[in-house]
Amino acid sequence: MGSIKAYLQLMRPANIVTAVSDILAGVAIALLFVPVSATVDWPALLALMVSTVGLYGGGVVFNDVFDADLDASERPERPLPSGRASMRGAVGLGAALFLVGMVAAWCVGLSAVLIAMAIVLMCLIYDRWAKHHSLTGPLAMGLCRGLNLLLGMSYSLMALDQVWFLAGVPVIYIAAVTTISRGEVHGGQRMPLLFSATLYAIVVGCVAAFGLYYHGGVWGAGMLLPFVCFVFPPLVKAMQTLKSGDIRKSVKHGVIGLIFLNAAWAAAAGMWPLAFATLLLFPLSSWMAKLFAVT
Repeated sequence: MGSIKAYLQLMRPANIVTAVSDILAGVAIALLFVPVSATVDWPALLALMVSTVGLYGGGVVFNDVFDADLDASERPERPLPSGRASMRGAVGLGAALFLVGMVAAWCVGLSAVLIAMAIVLMCLIYDRWAKHHSLTGPLAMGLCRGLNLLLGMSYSLMALDQVWFLAGVPVIYIAAVTTISRGEVHGGQRMPLLFSATLYAIVVGCVAAFGLYYHGGVWGAGMLLPFVCFVFPPLVKAMQTLKSGDIRKSVKHGVIGLIFLNAAWAAAAGMWPLAFATLLLFPLSSWMAKLFAVT
């Protein structure tokens, strides 16, 4: 059956923490459309967090399931090709995680469960087909993250109705990270990395504009500074060397950097408690990244 650690490796725990930060950011945005006098619906918030753990975990497990043959030649140390986890066990784990994600979303409401269903579908499309193509791969992975932000925003139906388009920003960001990741094994090319840097800059501009328009103001927009300092330097170095190791580091910072980006979303919405709560996920994700591979 394999070891527990091997199955945890399949789930990418450090990445799952970043998915939880998506929910906190989405809820922070949603709270803009909830009466000030209303109390926080903690059961709904917890259910959304559990849902994203299941949905994201299931998605990355099936990613390795579909990539087992390729990993056998390119990354034989991974749990499935190394035999530390079984194919049957991995499929069962992925299906169970998806089920947990769906049930938890159902506890929140119809909109949440429909978004959860869309996430499952998009994860499987990416894992099985889309990631093998230069255009559809980044787009499909980005849509998974955009839908995850929408899952957090499902905390308020009015937020979904009014600012659903904000989910396009994570699509742009993850498209950038996915483009960078194509050079993880054999090294990269400068133009795709430059393109990703441009997408990063667009994301920064979008969140800053949101913060200036809504309640976050200049201080909320300024919360982007930790994000910029975290994701740009590794990318610049990767553009200089084009080495697979530097590209892998840039991808790692891009994934974990989602925590800083989501903290910026929460601050831009003026929800500072949620912004600081999101930042607290960073040491947890960083610690997990030392124990389990991010990519």
